[in-house]
Amino acid sequence: MGLLLKLSGIIDAINRRVGTWFALLVLVAVLVSSGNAIVRKIFDLSSNAWLELQWVLFSAVFLLCAPWTLLSNEHVRIDIVNGMLPGRARNAIDLIGHVFFLLPLTIIMIVTSIPFFLRSIRLNEQSFSSGGLPQWPAKSLIVIGFTLLAAQCISEIVKRIAVMRGVIPDPYLERRSVLKAEVAQAVEAVEKR
Repeated sequence: MGLLLKLSGIIDAINRRVGTWFALLVLVAVLVSSGNAIVRKIFDLSSNAWLELQWVLFSAVFLLCAPWTLLSNEHVRIDIVNGMLPGRARNAIDLIGHVFFLLPLTIIMIVTSIPFFLRSIRLNEQSFSSGGLPQWPAKSLIVIGFTLLAAQCISEIVKRIAVMRGVIPDPYLERRSVLKAEVAQAVEAVEKR
């Protein structure tokens, strides 16, 4: 189990670093979008490459930050119901969800996106729009993003099993208690008014 937890730590570190760096692309996307809009309105100029760059940047943020979101336990779930369940049930639900739903989905996406990406490179696929961008960089994001997400899924499975066996403390309990404290402070501040 110790070796698997070390591997999990390496995966977590990689996805944390990738996520924090690629989250900055939101700012780049806003700047590109704003600059493109200003140039279009003031100078009546437009570029398909700049328009396409906006959706490529959004795709990069979405696909490459998804593993970081999973690592941070910020993914979508029904928190009200999840919060009422005992820890053992939450761990079991997470483990079942990761093993039977998320991991198979990521594997299917990787297997099907690799030929999609390789064909795009082989054809040197370009945008259908005049002056647009090459398509293979955007298609590579699918392969990279789902590969990182699969790795993070494996890391989460390892951590859930370790928590259920009592090998490590639940890494999300501390975060939950911090959130509860913040909510309690907010409620107290509202009640004082």
